[in-house]
Amino acid sequence: MIAADRRVPALILKVGQYPLHSGGLAAVRTLGRLGIPVHAITEDRLTPVAVSRYCTGRFVWHATGREDPAILAARLREVGERIGQPAVVVPMDDESAVLLAEHAAELEDYFLFPHIDPALPRVLASKQKLYDLCRRCDIPAPVTASPATGAELVAFARQATFPVVVKVAEPWVRRKFPVVAHSSVLASADELVALAPAADAAANVIVQEYIPREQAEDWFVHLYCDSGSNSLLTFTGVKVRSWPPHAGATASAYSAPNPDLAELSERLCKEIGFHGIADLDWRLDKRDGQYKLVDFNPRVGNQFRIFETSAGVDVVRALYLDLTGQPVPPAPQVDYRRIVVEHIDLPARLSYRGRSGYPSAPPVPRPVATELAWLTRDDPLPFLAMWPRLGKPLIEARIQSRAGRSRRAQPEK
Repeated sequence: MIAADRRVPALILKVGQYPLHSGGLAAVRTLGRLGIPVHAITEDRLTPVAVSRYCTGRFVWHATGREDPAILAARLREVGERIGQPAVVVPMDDESAVLLAEHAAELEDYFLFPHIDPALPRVLASKQKLYDLCRRCDIPAPVTASPATGAELVAFARQATFPVVVKVAEPWVRRKFPVVAHSSVLASADELVALAPAADAAANVIVQEYIPREQAEDWFVHLYCDSGSNSLLTFTGVKVRSWPPHAGATASAYSAPNPDLAELSERLCKEIGFHGIADLDWRLDKRDGQYKLVDFNPRVGNQFRIFETSAGVDVVRALYLDLTGQPVPPAPQVDYRRIVVEHIDLPARLSYRGRSGYPSAPPVPRPVATELAWLTRDDPLPFLAMWPRLGKPLIEARIQSRAGRSRRAQPEK
């Protein structure tokens, strides 16, 4: 139903080495199915993205995210020169969104991307700065602390109330100083102290209030805002399972209507002058009835293909249409579409023993459609390319599952 001008190519951009990224593959497929030439930054030529039938060009980077961003911007200009005409850039991680915003003047001759305040993506991707922004904009958020040094982190641990959530504080820092690989729930002061570096070294983490999952619902919003910060489409959905359990990436979820949450997200984006794709994680705290903003990702969310309008538009297609001067057809979200990210939903199911990870979440209705992250009939090779790279995640899943059973077996004190 989308009459897209397909002459403008696209580039799927990410920083770092993580080839098992189903969101990047989904972005290649959603544009490629419209007949748009789609190029991608890949770790090598045999990643799932690289072998997709919809990937027109592969640019192999061995970037780690520890490089000077100016060097990455120069390499990105070289990619633009090789593509040969301005291409729509789809940022897949926080670092790529920050790179585009802060080096816009150097890149705008080679690429099409939203132009916003150059400092904004870094603020949104920073957990502490996002919390400060929420306070200024009167947006509920979990209480967040940012100990500056190892000594301050130890002192904080001695007086904190547990459990707490620990996250890497800033974009780029997670590549250079990966104190934690992902959001982690810590149950004791000893666990938090174990993360502390030397007393005078930068702590590089934030500590966030933990909202008990037994009294919470996990929601997320994906939207696309135009140059006037008006949302051209807003999607809402509910998380069912995540990996690692209760704090990691979405393993299974479904779209569901939530007008109040959509309005809250749109108000925030309008107030801060946001332009582009955004992925917002919210947790409904049933203790006070408030939706609290947990993360604001100024780029495509990994599970974005759960969402589609009745006109066949998702946030990546909306970005392409808007940046190429084509209208985004207005249409409602298709409710109760489900997504399953196979390689992490399998260990998540084992950990949750088949149940939803969020006991108080709304009952899951019968899905109208299920989107698999990897396996599709029209593009099967990425699914096959994914399996040889799964050894380490499956071993980690088994270890965490055993650890969870061990903790449940301990008698209460």
